[in-house]
Amino acid sequence: MSSRAPRAPLSAVLITRNAAAVLEACLDSLAFVDEVVVVDSSSSDGTAELAQRKGARVVQKEWLGFGRQKQFAVEQASHDWVLCLDADERVSPELAQSIESALAAPVSPVYRMARRNRFLGRWLSHGEGYPDWSPRLFNRMSARWSDDLVHEKVLFAVTPGTLEGDLMHETYDDLSSYLERQNRYTTLAARQAFEEGRNVTLVHLFLSPVVRFLKFYVMRLGFLDGLPGLLHISIGCMNSYVKYMKLIELRQSENR
Repeated sequence: MSSRAPRAPLSAVLITRNAAAVLEACLDSLAFVDEVVVVDSSSSDGTAELAQRKGARVVQKEWLGFGRQKQFAVEQASHDWVLCLDADERVSPELAQSIESALAAPVSPVYRMARRNRFLGRWLSHGEGYPDWSPRLFNRMSARWSDDLVHEKVLFAVTPGTLEGDLMHETYDDLSSYLERQNRYTTLAARQAFEEGRNVTLVHLFLSPVVRFLKFYVMRLGFLDGLPGLLHISIGCMNSYVKYMKLIELRQSENR
Protein backbone atom coordinates (compact mmCIF):
# COMPACT_ATOMS: atom_id res chain seq x y z
CA MET A 1 0.00 0.00 0.00
CA SER A 2 1.11 3.53 -0.74
CA SER A 3 1.79 6.09 2.03
CA ARG A 4 -0.12 8.75 0.07
CA ALA A 5 -3.33 10.41 1.30
CA PRO A 6 -6.24 8.07 2.14
CA ARG A 7 -8.15 7.04 -0.94
CA ALA A 8 -11.07 4.90 -2.03
CA PRO A 9 -10.22 1.17 -2.09
CA LEU A 10 -9.36 -0.18 -5.53
CA SER A 11 -9.65 -3.57 -7.24
CA ALA A 12 -7.65 -4.37 -10.37
CA VAL A 13 -9.45 -6.86 -12.64
CA LEU A 14 -8.07 -8.87 -15.55
CA ILE A 15 -9.28 -11.57 -17.91
CA THR A 16 -6.78 -14.21 -19.03
CA ARG A 17 -6.27 -17.28 -21.14
CA ASN A 18 -2.78 -18.75 -21.51
CA ALA A 19 -1.14 -15.46 -20.54
CA ALA A 20 1.66 -16.75 -18.31
CA ALA A 21 4.36 -15.27 -20.56
CA VAL A 22 3.18 -11.68 -19.98
CA LEU A 23 1.15 -11.74 -16.76
CA GLU A 24 3.91 -11.36 -14.19
CA ALA A 25 4.97 -7.89 -15.36
CA CYS A 26 1.35 -6.78 -15.26
CA LEU A 27 0.81 -8.05 -11.72
CA ASP A 28 4.07 -6.54 -10.51
CA SER A 29 2.86 -3.11 -11.67
CA LEU A 30 -0.26 -3.44 -9.50
CA ALA A 31 1.44 -3.46 -6.10
CA PHE A 32 -0.41 -0.25 -5.16
CA VAL A 33 -3.97 -1.67 -5.48
CA ASP A 34 -5.96 -3.30 -2.67
CA GLU A 35 -7.03 -6.40 -4.60
CA VAL A 36 -6.29 -8.15 -7.88
CA VAL A 37 -8.97 -10.36 -9.45
CA VAL A 38 -8.02 -12.58 -12.40
CA VAL A 39 -10.86 -14.20 -14.33
CA ASP A 40 -9.29 -17.08 -16.23
CA SER A 41 -10.73 -19.18 -19.05
CA SER A 42 -9.22 -22.65 -18.57
CA SER A 43 -5.60 -21.71 -19.19
CA SER A 44 -3.24 -24.63 -19.73
CA ASP A 45 0.09 -22.78 -19.35
CA GLY A 46 0.09 -22.11 -15.61
CA THR A 47 -1.56 -18.68 -15.81
CA ALA A 48 -3.91 -19.31 -12.89
CA GLU A 49 -1.15 -20.76 -10.71
CA LEU A 50 1.13 -17.79 -11.45
CA ALA A 51 -1.64 -15.33 -10.58
CA GLN A 52 -2.30 -17.09 -7.28
CA ARG A 53 1.40 -17.09 -6.40
CA LYS A 54 1.45 -13.33 -6.99
CA GLY A 55 -1.45 -12.85 -4.57
CA ALA A 56 -4.34 -12.50 -7.03
CA ARG A 57 -7.76 -14.04 -6.47
CA VAL A 58 -8.50 -16.32 -9.42
CA VAL A 59 -12.00 -17.05 -10.71
CA GLN A 60 -12.57 -19.57 -13.50
CA LYS A 61 -15.20 -18.67 -16.10
CA GLU A 62 -15.96 -20.08 -19.53
CA TRP A 63 -15.42 -17.58 -22.35
CA LEU A 64 -18.31 -15.15 -22.89
CA GLY A 65 -16.79 -12.79 -25.44
CA PHE A 66 -14.51 -9.87 -24.60
CA GLY A 67 -17.12 -7.41 -23.35
CA ARG A 68 -19.16 -9.79 -21.24
CA GLN A 69 -16.05 -11.48 -19.85
CA LYS A 70 -14.65 -8.14 -18.70
CA GLN A 71 -17.96 -7.14 -17.15
CA PHE A 72 -18.11 -10.46 -15.32
CA ALA A 73 -14.62 -9.72 -13.95
CA VAL A 74 -15.76 -6.28 -12.77
CA GLU A 75 -18.65 -7.91 -10.92
CA GLN A 76 -16.26 -10.22 -9.04
CA ALA A 77 -14.37 -7.30 -7.48
CA SER A 78 -14.73 -6.55 -3.79
CA HIS A 79 -14.62 -2.78 -4.34
CA ASP A 80 -16.69 -0.44 -6.51
CA TRP A 81 -13.66 1.35 -7.95
CA VAL A 82 -12.04 -0.94 -10.53
CA LEU A 83 -8.98 -0.71 -12.74
CA CYS A 84 -9.36 -2.91 -15.82
CA LEU A 85 -6.23 -4.24 -17.52
CA ASP A 86 -5.24 -6.81 -20.10
CA ALA A 87 -2.54 -9.29 -19.18
CA ASP A 88 -0.03 -7.74 -21.60
CA GLU A 89 -0.44 -4.26 -20.11
CA ARG A 90 1.28 -2.68 -17.13
CA VAL A 91 0.81 0.48 -15.13
CA SER A 92 3.70 2.95 -15.29
CA PRO A 93 4.86 4.43 -11.95
CA GLU A 94 3.56 7.88 -12.99
CA LEU A 95 0.15 6.43 -13.84
CA ALA A 96 0.02 4.57 -10.50
CA GLN A 97 0.65 7.82 -8.63
CA SER A 98 -1.99 9.60 -10.70
CA ILE A 99 -4.55 6.87 -9.95
CA GLU A 100 -3.92 7.13 -6.22
CA SER A 101 -4.27 10.91 -6.31
CA ALA A 102 -7.52 10.66 -8.29
CA LEU A 103 -9.02 8.17 -5.84
CA ALA A 104 -8.10 10.41 -2.90
CA ALA A 105 -10.36 13.16 -4.31
CA PRO A 106 -12.37 11.92 -7.32
CA VAL A 107 -13.71 14.54 -9.73
CA SER A 108 -15.48 11.96 -11.93
CA PRO A 109 -16.60 8.32 -11.59
CA VAL A 110 -14.68 7.50 -14.79
CA TYR A 111 -11.06 8.20 -15.70
CA ARG A 112 -9.26 7.73 -18.99
CA MET A 113 -5.56 7.11 -19.44
CA ALA A 114 -3.11 7.24 -22.33
CA ARG A 115 -2.27 3.77 -23.64
CA ARG A 116 1.15 3.44 -25.27
CA ASN A 117 1.53 0.54 -27.69
CA ARG A 118 4.75 -1.27 -28.48
CA PHE A 119 4.84 -2.69 -32.00
CA LEU A 120 7.68 -4.57 -33.68
CA GLY A 121 10.10 -3.52 -30.94
CA ARG A 122 9.24 0.19 -30.92
CA TRP A 123 7.10 2.21 -28.53
CA LEU A 124 4.77 4.15 -30.81
CA SER A 125 4.35 7.86 -30.08
CA HIS A 126 1.81 8.93 -32.70
CA GLY A 127 -1.10 7.76 -34.85
CA GLU A 128 -3.23 4.90 -33.55
CA GLY A 129 -0.42 3.78 -31.26
CA TYR A 130 -0.45 6.77 -28.89
CA PRO A 131 -2.07 8.25 -26.86
CA ASP A 132 -4.91 5.75 -27.58
CA TRP A 133 -7.08 7.18 -24.77
CA SER A 134 -8.73 4.40 -22.78
CA PRO A 135 -11.27 4.70 -19.91
CA ARG A 136 -10.04 1.92 -17.63
CA LEU A 137 -10.52 3.30 -14.12
CA PHE A 138 -14.14 3.68 -13.06
CA ASN A 139 -16.70 3.25 -10.33
CA ARG A 140 -18.80 0.29 -11.41
CA MET A 141 -21.93 2.01 -10.12
CA SER A 142 -21.54 4.55 -12.94
CA ALA A 143 -20.01 2.56 -15.82
CA ARG A 144 -19.85 -0.91 -17.31
CA TRP A 145 -18.35 -2.84 -20.21
CA SER A 146 -20.38 -3.26 -23.39
CA ASP A 147 -21.54 -6.72 -24.48
CA ASP A 148 -19.45 -6.61 -27.68
CA LEU A 149 -17.71 -9.83 -28.72
CA VAL A 150 -14.64 -7.79 -29.71
CA HIS A 151 -13.62 -4.11 -29.66
CA GLU A 152 -15.48 -3.83 -26.37
CA LYS A 153 -15.81 -0.43 -24.72
CA VAL A 154 -16.67 1.09 -21.37
CA LEU A 155 -20.15 2.64 -21.36
CA PHE A 156 -20.77 5.76 -19.28
CA ALA A 157 -22.74 9.01 -19.39
CA VAL A 158 -20.38 11.41 -17.62
CA THR A 159 -17.37 13.52 -18.55
CA PRO A 160 -14.30 11.39 -17.73
CA GLY A 161 -11.32 12.66 -15.84
CA THR A 162 -7.87 12.34 -17.38
CA LEU A 163 -4.95 10.66 -15.64
CA GLU A 164 -1.28 11.42 -16.11
CA GLY A 165 1.15 8.66 -16.99
CA ASP A 166 0.93 5.83 -19.50
CA LEU A 167 -0.65 2.40 -19.57
CA MET A 168 2.08 0.38 -21.27
CA HIS A 169 0.86 -2.23 -23.77
CA GLU A 170 3.66 -4.53 -24.79
CA THR A 171 2.82 -7.44 -27.03
CA TYR A 172 5.41 -10.14 -27.54
CA ASP A 173 3.84 -11.34 -30.79
CA ASP A 174 5.93 -11.62 -33.91
CA LEU A 175 4.31 -10.29 -37.08
CA SER A 176 2.82 -13.66 -38.00
CA SER A 177 1.17 -14.10 -34.59
CA TYR A 178 -0.06 -10.52 -34.64
CA LEU A 179 -1.72 -11.05 -38.03
CA GLU A 180 -3.34 -14.28 -36.83
CA ARG A 181 -4.82 -12.42 -33.86
CA GLN A 182 -6.11 -9.62 -36.09
CA ASN A 183 -7.71 -12.22 -38.33
CA ARG A 184 -9.63 -13.60 -35.34
CA TYR A 185 -10.69 -10.11 -34.32
CA THR A 186 -12.03 -9.21 -37.77
CA THR A 187 -13.99 -12.47 -37.85
CA LEU A 188 -15.59 -11.65 -34.49
CA ALA A 189 -16.29 -8.07 -35.56
CA ALA A 190 -17.95 -9.25 -38.79
CA ARG A 191 -20.04 -11.78 -36.89
CA GLN A 192 -21.21 -9.15 -34.44
CA ALA A 193 -22.11 -6.73 -37.26
CA PHE A 194 -24.01 -9.55 -38.98
CA GLU A 195 -25.99 -10.38 -35.84
CA GLU A 196 -26.82 -6.69 -35.39
CA GLY A 197 -28.26 -6.60 -38.91
CA ARG A 198 -25.72 -4.13 -40.28
CA ASN A 199 -25.25 -3.85 -44.03
CA VAL A 200 -22.18 -3.11 -46.14
CA THR A 201 -21.98 -0.27 -48.64
CA LEU A 202 -19.22 0.67 -51.05
CA VAL A 203 -18.52 3.63 -48.77
CA HIS A 204 -17.78 1.26 -45.89
CA LEU A 205 -15.72 -1.08 -48.02
CA PHE A 206 -13.46 1.39 -49.77
CA LEU A 207 -13.56 4.67 -47.85
CA SER A 208 -13.21 3.29 -44.33
CA PRO A 209 -9.57 2.17 -44.82
CA VAL A 210 -8.70 5.42 -46.63
CA VAL A 211 -10.22 7.63 -43.94
CA ARG A 212 -8.47 5.61 -41.24
CA PHE A 213 -5.10 6.01 -42.98
CA LEU A 214 -5.49 9.76 -43.47
CA LYS A 215 -6.69 10.29 -39.91
CA PHE A 216 -3.99 8.37 -38.08
CA TYR A 217 -0.99 8.25 -40.41
CA VAL A 218 -1.22 11.79 -41.78
CA MET A 219 -3.25 13.98 -39.42
CA ARG A 220 -2.04 12.30 -36.23
CA LEU A 221 1.55 12.02 -37.49
CA GLY A 222 1.84 8.24 -37.55
CA PHE A 223 4.56 8.61 -40.17
CA LEU A 224 6.90 9.87 -37.43
CA ASP A 225 7.02 6.34 -35.99
CA GLY A 226 8.98 5.06 -38.96
CA LEU A 227 8.47 1.61 -40.45
CA PRO A 228 6.67 0.19 -37.36
CA GLY A 229 4.22 3.09 -37.58
CA LEU A 230 3.57 2.43 -41.27
CA LEU A 231 3.04 -1.29 -40.72
CA HIS A 232 0.79 -0.65 -37.73
CA ILE A 233 -1.60 1.63 -39.62
CA SER A 234 -1.43 -0.55 -42.74
CA ILE A 235 -2.65 -3.56 -40.78
CA GLY A 236 -5.33 -1.41 -39.17
CA CYS A 237 -6.58 -0.28 -42.58
CA MET A 238 -6.50 -3.85 -43.85
CA ASN A 239 -8.61 -4.87 -40.85
CA SER A 240 -11.23 -2.26 -41.76
CA TYR A 241 -11.45 -3.70 -45.28
CA VAL A 242 -11.35 -7.38 -44.28
CA LYS A 243 -14.06 -6.95 -41.64
CA TYR A 244 -16.50 -5.69 -44.26
CA MET A 245 -15.46 -8.39 -46.73
CA LYS A 246 -16.23 -11.02 -44.10
CA LEU A 247 -19.58 -9.36 -43.43
CA ILE A 248 -20.37 -9.56 -47.17
CA GLU A 249 -19.49 -13.25 -47.08
CA LEU A 250 -21.86 -13.82 -44.16
CA ARG A 251 -24.65 -11.98 -45.98
CA GLN A 252 -24.12 -14.06 -49.10
CA SER A 253 -24.16 -17.33 -47.17
CA GLU A 254 -27.42 -16.25 -45.53
CA ASN A 255 -29.07 -15.81 -48.95
CA ARG A 256 -28.00 -19.16 -50.39
